[in-house]
Amino acid sequence: MPILDVEIVLQSGESFRPGLAGELADRAGEVFGATPGTTWVKVRAIPAKHYAENQSGHPTDAYPVFVSVLKAKLPPPDERQREVTRLTEAVARVCRRPPENVHILYQPEGAGRVAFGGRIVPD
Repeated sequence: MPILDVEIVLQSGESFRPGLAGELADRAGEVFGATPGTTWVKVRAIPAKHYAENQSGHPTDAYPVFVSVLKAKLPPPDERQREVTRLTEAVARVCRRPPENVHILYQPEGAGRVAFGGRIVPD
């Protein structure tokens, strides 16, 4: 079930290359050990003019990537840290950004509160 919402701050004139979402889905699926067709990725662009960092006083040159991860169940903290490390590296590579510019947010567990096709994901 992993669902990733990926938001990428784009530089002026930058655009998504063909196949970006599929490549992110494949790499994330490998990180999660997911079977084919069970890791879903949505990608959105954030133009640089719509991104800011507080108290910076000037436009940023970071162009970060924000990844929101929704899973039925969250792994224990030590396993989650290993997952974060691998996912950060994979997203950085695919998005052509340094790992320090990839930020991952885990959503609360989806089991019992997320539905697909009218059926709630069981606990």
